[in-house]
Amino acid sequence: MSNSLEAVRAGDRLALARLLTQVENQTPAGRQALNDLFPYTGRAHLVGVTGSPGTGKSSLVNRLAYAYRHPPQGQLPRRVAVVAVDPSSPFTGGAVLGDRVRMRDLTGDPGVFIRSMAARGALGGLARSTADVVQVLDAAGFELILIETVGAGQSEVDIARLAHTTLVVESPGMGDDIQAIKAGILEIADVLVVNKADRPGVDHTERALRAMLELAHPARRQFAGHHGAAMDATATAVDETPAEELWLPPVLRLIATTGVGVAELAQAVDQHADYLRRSGEWKRREAARLQAELEMLIQATLMQRWRQTLSDGVYEEVFARLAERQLSPYEALERLIQ
Repeated sequence: MSNSLEAVRAGDRLALARLLTQVENQTPAGRQALNDLFPYTGRAHLVGVTGSPGTGKSSLVNRLAYAYRHPPQGQLPRRVAVVAVDPSSPFTGGAVLGDRVRMRDLTGDPGVFIRSMAARGALGGLARSTADVVQVLDAAGFELILIETVGAGQSEVDIARLAHTTLVVESPGMGDDIQAIKAGILEIADVLVVNKADRPGVDHTERALRAMLELAHPARRQFAGHHGAAMDATATAVDETPAEELWLPPVLRLIATTGVGVAELAQAVDQHADYLRRSGEWKRREAARLQAELEMLIQATLMQRWRQTLSDGVYEEVFARLAERQLSPYEALERLIQ
């Protein structure tokens, strides 16, 4: 292993930042580093934080990371990394990486590393290289990695393919009750957080979320669909697991701006990690995540190689006929793959 990778594993923040830039830009050196570091991954607890814009995800991440760095007496502080994905402008391609403004409490702490990323047009609440960045931080020895999604609402279920524990953040008075059902967002929740609990309507929001959980989760049916249809590797053990042993997502009230309820949230996150390891679900989710990542890479690589086999102008010609309605999409597909 090169000296730079050894420095990353030893905790050199400058070497880590440089490597993450190479990984985000998908350079050959970054890809080789991912290959070399992969045997040292799989130890960190990956916690996804998702929810609609304005629910206070960044403030919650700030408080949660601070709580793990300043635990109750008798517990050791953990090394925490934060990956915050910000939306990119559809016009300029730029992004305001503003999460660090809300994470001032973590400034100067050598046990915390914050990486802001632009989504760069990727759907699903994550950037295309988020999984690679998380892998590097895992190999660098961070024990807890908090992954904050864009805040796009209905498209954010991709976080469940990456994280071990998914926190879904709601807040009173935002009209998210029905939105959560439409998006299927409750189906990916391991812990439900009602942030801004000092606002009017918090009782109604909490009751609505609990009622939705019961509708989506009779006899813990929700668990069977957890992490989405693409996560088939997690579904094999559902029928074998007694309902009383399955995880029922708790609904917690929180005021992130003042820290009220953060200790209880950290406890729930730790309890979920213990449940995953005890039940064997940790290994199943890891396997499903790696399978999804492999299939994504296969699709991208096959697409790239297929495009290279086409003669010049063939794709453009077929697409032009498709645009003129002279060919249907299926007819265009048949012509292109022949």
